[in-house]
Amino acid sequence: MSRFARGLRRIAIPTTIAAVGGGAILYSYRPRNIPGFEGPAVPPPIYGADGTFKLPRFPKVKSRDEQIADLKKSTKENEEYDVLVIGGGATGAGVALDAVTRGLKVAVVERDDFSSGTSSKSTKLVHGGVRYLEKAVWNLDYNQYELVKEALKERKYFLQTAPHLSSWLPIMLPLDKWWKAPYYWAGTKFYDFLAGSEGIESSYFLTRSKALDAFPMLKRTDLVGALVYYDGAHNDSRMNVSIAMTAAVYGATIVNHAEVTGLTKNDQGKLCGAIVKDMIPERNGKKSEPITVKAKCVINCTGPFTDSIRKLDDQDCKEIVAPASGVHVILPGYYSPSNMGLIDPSTSDGRVIFFLPWQGNTIAGTTDEPTSISPNPLPDEKSIQWILNEVSHYLSPDISVRRGDVLAAWSGIRPLVKDPKAKNTESLVRNHLVDISSSGLVTCAGGKWTTYRQMAEDCVDAAVKEFNLPTKPFVNAPRVSGTEAVDDGAILNGTCQTHNVRLIGAHGFSKTLFINLIQHFGVETEVAKHLTESYGDRAWTVAAMCKPTDLRFPARGERIARLYPFVDGEVRYAIANEYAQTAVDILARRTRLAFLNAQAALECLPKIIDIMSQELKWDRARQDREWKETVAFLQSMGLPEPMLTATRAQVEKGKLDFSSSLEYKMYSRHDKPPVAEE
Repeated sequence: MSRFARGLRRIAIPTTIAAVGGGAILYSYRPRNIPGFEGPAVPPPIYGADGTFKLPRFPKVKSRDEQIADLKKSTKENEEYDVLVIGGGATGAGVALDAVTRGLKVAVVERDDFSSGTSSKSTKLVHGGVRYLEKAVWNLDYNQYELVKEALKERKYFLQTAPHLSSWLPIMLPLDKWWKAPYYWAGTKFYDFLAGSEGIESSYFLTRSKALDAFPMLKRTDLVGALVYYDGAHNDSRMNVSIAMTAAVYGATIVNHAEVTGLTKNDQGKLCGAIVKDMIPERNGKKSEPITVKAKCVINCTGPFTDSIRKLDDQDCKEIVAPASGVHVILPGYYSPSNMGLIDPSTSDGRVIFFLPWQGNTIAGTTDEPTSISPNPLPDEKSIQWILNEVSHYLSPDISVRRGDVLAAWSGIRPLVKDPKAKNTESLVRNHLVDISSSGLVTCAGGKWTTYRQMAEDCVDAAVKEFNLPTKPFVNAPRVSGTEAVDDGAILNGTCQTHNVRLIGAHGFSKTLFINLIQHFGVETEVAKHLTESYGDRAWTVAAMCKPTDLRFPARGERIARLYPFVDGEVRYAIANEYAQTAVDILARRTRLAFLNAQAALECLPKIIDIMSQELKWDRARQDREWKETVAFLQSMGLPEPMLTATRAQVEKGKLDFSSSLEYKMYSRHDKPPVAEE
């Protein structure tokens, strides 16, 4: 071998290593448009040359009465709906938005409220599922792998279509043994790899000291380091309401508190609509007449209640839902850093538990137990104690994890489903199911929050094919942004475009929008951030609906709960623009106060009822009914037992004292004050 060849060989290996290493570094740090970090599609309003400040002119949705009138028209000639969706959860709202943006005539009816069931009781994560990936690898399960891959793709769409309601969240995986580091490192890197362009930053390793710096509450004993990976988080019920209201802006008929009491069939035994009952008149002491709604296609998106609708179609059908209960608890914000979550992948009984910052507090869960189906299931004490016990294993012994620190707790029903057409009808479907009965009832069930959009797309595809529905380009689409800067109809060509359709509030949102809101309306910084992160550019309208405070600062925005940034304008906005009809609609699904702090929700209930009474003209009987039903609902949010009999007068006078009751230690957030010596 010549001297030249030997020299070339000598430098080849280090050159190759340098090239590969340099390439990896360049790839990791390349400039990228990370989903959720784009600038606003529409700039914030500014003062014009004439000195006037013009707010965006957002398109109005029809009032609830107008929507009900549209339902009644469906029996007339040429007024029939293409699609009637039963259920206003994530899947039902998603189906409505998909169908209406394909040019179909759509109606949605929901027995309770948008997101009143499982869709508001999630872990608040938008994730592919690291535990599903682990199962896919160890069990060589291709279906699990496909589920993770699909969810990671959908995670990106959340951050693109609703950046104000979803965000990236780093999640820490603490390590107590060195040998676990390469195992979990390989797992998180594979997760990054599957995310591909849908991902944000790569997962990374933290030394023991860096892990404690990032998460000071961690237990130091046996901690050798931690791995951190990225997933998405969101405000689930506000996302659900936004999907429904975006469908309404595009022309769908959206009605909550309207129950389907029967399905109608034609002479051939095929479904042709439903009988619907408006529940609100009865709440006001009036009679409610049944409404006949005609539709070419009826879609059942009722989650845990799927079988009850299927039995309206066929009384003898086999049940396909296997309900499982998932309990979550809310702890004070000091239990976790504000910008990092934690996952325990192997609890004492092999389940996974998350410990995440959410809306200023900390959410911990979830359990997974078989359950029966009910509208507002109660969180059981055994599950709450199990979660607290698991959490305490990871936290420093200096931190006492107490039952009294549980501000709220709830149980959500996860509707796992079986395929009625499968050979083995007992086996559960891993992802979601779209089934069409012999009479034409389309059922879309299973899945999870992250994949709601894909579920909706598959469901509408099946309905269009089965019923030959006339999809078409959307002409004269509304200017959802409130400006002429964005033509939202340009992409609506009759095919599924929901991965590109921005939800209401998304167009003008940016990370700095809250500053514009403070400068124009004089609202508090915490309130402004909350409004922009809950309503996006619609925060302009919400802030404008807040009454002046007659103070130098804040000039607008009276808090409805002293410790939380929810303000009076949100109640008025929810009634006028989001079809809120009850106090529970406001406390649980428009604001999230019932989920954050059940006692605080009770304390602000008189104020909520007063504002709603002014806006909706409630009489004394309706106000009393709202009080009783809301307090009963708060029991399912973990309201302490002694408070369930509280009267409005007691709450208004601040006379809620249970320091002498047996439950004091269970529910109190601080030690009983010592008796002063005389």
